Amino acid sequence: MITARGLHKRYGDRVAVDALSFEVRPGTVTGFLGPNGAGKSTTMRLMLGLDHGSGETLFDGRRFDSIRHPMREIGAVLEAKAFHPTRTARNHLRMLAAGSGIPASRADEVLDFVGLSDVKGKQPRGFSLGMAQRLGLAQALLGDPGTLILDEPANGLDPHGIHWLRDVLRSLAAEDRTIFVSSHLLSEMSLMADQLVVIGRGKMIYNGDVDGFVRTFTRTSVLVRTPRAERLAEVLRGIDHVTVDPLGDGALRVAGAEAAAIGEAAHRAGLVVHELTPQTASLEAAFMTATGASEEYVAHGPAAAPVPSEPLPTGHDGSGGVA
Repeated sequence: MITARGLHKRYGDRVAVDALSFEVRPGTVTGFLGPNGAGKSTTMRLMLGLDHGSGETLFDGRRFDSIRHPMREIGAVLEAKAFHPTRTARNHLRMLAAGSGIPASRADEVLDFVGLSDVKGKQPRGFSLGMAQRLGLAQALLGDPGTLILDEPANGLDPHGIHWLRDVLRSLAAEDRTIFVSSHLLSEMSLMADQLVVIGRGKMIYNGDVDGFVRTFTRTSVLVRTPRAERLAEVLRGIDHVTVDPLGDGALRVAGAEAAAIGEAAHRAGLVVHELTPQTASLEAAFMTATGASEEYVAHGPAAAPVPSEPLPTGHDGSGGVA
């Protein structure tokens, strides 16, 4: 199990990680979420002793720097292209294996597992981002560790690769391994993760199961269809904490009441209901609500380009050229 306690990191006047404490338990995939600049990568570096800060992280009760052969226990990839550009993929892994007392044959095993057997003799400087990510995962799995810490491992993977990665991580968790993975692919995280650690501006926003996160930061709603939508809306608005949004064509979106309660209210009013469908909120909707106030880099719509009152001089036509 991973136990992080009071992780804190400051860059000058800016606090990057602010007293974070959480646990990552074996047998589950724990997703690590936050907007750009939230402090996710810095947190992972603090956990592995790669950045100086305060607090501590224990792996089964031990600090990372006290583990004699960490690759055998903790597989970590924090950068997609953390390898020597001119050493072949196979030799890169064989070199790491030698330093950790891992049989050289293990390099071929993990390269086959991640689908890179055909390019194991090639230099990874020519690899695409997706291939580099697969090599990174092979590196993390080299020592057959019980714990994996992966920073954005799905970046650059095509849809088939993302589906494959999800299956791999879930199968590893099913073997009672501890999986801690960050990602910006929220739809994929909703299918992969059991637990979440969500941060914003270095502070903890949420730590718990995925369903609890969605319930906490969204309101579930019910789609209702009835021939007398205006009358039913009037009835439902008389119930405390219920909001009703007309959608047209006899449809209403009702929040603040369960489908059963809506059906009972319609029955008491003598109204026919043709549809009662609970609408489940998404992880993306919950994430946007939970982290909106802590988003650090906010993009705005492009401003309209000014229209010059005179033709631009030669060499200043907006293309960057200068006469």
